[in-house]
Amino acid sequence: MKLIDGSRTKAGDRGVFHRIAPVYGLFYHCQEGYYSRVLDRMQDYLDLSRHKKVIDIGCGTGALCSVLNRKGFTVTGVDSVQRMLDIAAEKLEGKEVQLLQADILKGLPFEDKCFDAAIASFVAHGLEPNERKKMYVEMQRITKSLVIIHDFNENRSLLLDIIERLEGGDYFNFIKNARAEMEDVFRSAEIIDINKRTVWYVCRLK
Repeated sequence: MKLIDGSRTKAGDRGVFHRIAPVYGLFYHCQEGYYSRVLDRMQDYLDLSRHKKVIDIGCGTGALCSVLNRKGFTVTGVDSVQRMLDIAAEKLEGKEVQLLQADILKGLPFEDKCFDAAIASFVAHGLEPNERKKMYVEMQRITKSLVIIHDFNENRSLLLDIIERLEGGDYFNFIKNARAEMEDVFRSAEIIDINKRTVWYVCRLK
């Protein structure tokens, strides 16, 4: 695991995520199991094997990075919250994962088309519409062919309602406009159900 110094982006920290990072850390192994099951399930719908170099946007404590690494991908995890990355660095010790503190809304320090695929898991619904567009545009810039937005659908539970209120997200607008917003940036956005509450928006680049 390699943690790159991203001190120039510390202004991008979101206070609520800084405070609740230790709570996310408690659920790390549950998240690992969840993402492992998701990737196994999605293999029936989408062959990711040719997309070897992957970036995880909003990687949090690194559970998805861990699973991607275990499945043979070259992984970079990016998050704006240093405390999340500090936990990720501990959890990913000994694994070949690169971590970087950076804010995608301000632009990432990567060359155009330097990743085969980009994934943002449970990030989009927490952003405002103009922020989501900035994220999509930047993901398209750094990615060669495939962008995956892993997020909720309309079937939210009471627990998720409580969590979203704490995080101050934009869930309802996201759900209402998700596909149209993505297709304003990407060539297409296919919706693939993961389970009762979550989907993959598989976006093809223009």
